[in-house]
Amino acid sequence: MSAVFNQPSLARRLLPVFQGFDGFLAFAVLLLGCAGMLTMYSSGYDHGTRFVDHGRNMLLAAFIMFVVAQVPPQRLMVAAVPIYTLGVALLVAVALFGITKKGAQRWINVGVVIQPSEILKIAMPLMLSWWFQRREGQLRPLDFIVATLLLAVPVGLIMKQPDLGTALLVLATGLSVIFFAGLSWKLILPPVVIGLVVVALIVGFESQLCANGFDWKILHDYQKQRVCTLLDPTKDPLGKGFHIIQGMIAIGSGGVGGKGFMQGTQTHLEFIPERTTDFIFAAYSEEFGLAGNLALIAAFIFLIFRGLAIALDAPTLFSRLLAGAVTMIFFTYAFVNMGMVSGILPVVGVPLPFISYGGTAMVTLGLGLGILMSISRAKRLIQS
Repeated sequence: MSAVFNQPSLARRLLPVFQGFDGFLAFAVLLLGCAGMLTMYSSGYDHGTRFVDHGRNMLLAAFIMFVVAQVPPQRLMVAAVPIYTLGVALLVAVALFGITKKGAQRWINVGVVIQPSEILKIAMPLMLSWWFQRREGQLRPLDFIVATLLLAVPVGLIMKQPDLGTALLVLATGLSVIFFAGLSWKLILPPVVIGLVVVALIVGFESQLCANGFDWKILHDYQKQRVCTLLDPTKDPLGKGFHIIQGMIAIGSGGVGGKGFMQGTQTHLEFIPERTTDFIFAAYSEEFGLAGNLALIAAFIFLIFRGLAIALDAPTLFSRLLAGAVTMIFFTYAFVNMGMVSGILPVVGVPLPFISYGGTAMVTLGLGLGILMSISRAKRLIQS
């Protein structure tokens, strides 16, 4: 007597792969992805193949997110030390015999030309989360000192290249892990107060500090120029201050409702520099106005709060710290980009997540989203 076995349908076989995916996080990313494609079409349709390439980069990020989401957090923890060690070793190699472009030594040829500092955006929170997981239940002040040293080494190497934007992002992710691990407010407040005092002094003595010939010992000349341009972009409106001035004009000219899709004069008459990359927020603001900005900011806030909610519900200290730090990557990207385009922060070359063109940044975002999905998925599968 022969037995007949019913083969499960394709949907039933694929269900375990997608089971546990965070729908709210995916929805937030979908909203931002649609905004990115819409803005890229308007600002980059006549800019070579930027629109098509941006769509390709988003698909690549989605694929990376899907693959990383299948990796349990326990395996991510095992990979933390090797990835961090590899990243720091490559940074040292860049310092010794890296490739120099436009005055910056940030790349190295390992068969293909790569920028190792990008690895540290993910490797840094992985390493520090692993460290604090190992010290769970027995944290001492020395453990925070060791974590600070683990953070200072790659940040110092990246700043030496120099690459202030990437150094800022790596520093932000590392500090977020240290903060979420339980660093005392008594140690947090003094540096914050000192930082505010320094900013106030720079603003107050701007004319002397930005005078020709005055040497800022801790910053390169181009970094000094960025700070001075931020304080008063009208000193060089056709040179160093051009980016900031045109960005602010575009944002202001959008008004409440914007000029309309494909109707941005600052954008299409090419007054906005880097309109598909660093300054795409200015192009978006001109066409969609204050209402569009509020909608975009709301989407980022939703993404960030969802990431923090995943961190809060994570089952282990490693997962909680890692999810919190990865979420802060999205916050730092968005805050710094919008701030520099609006003239609040210096121009440091940080893209706007999912909106700006850029393959490397999109890969980093895909890795971050995959980690969040992995942590959320592990929690949901445990509960089920």
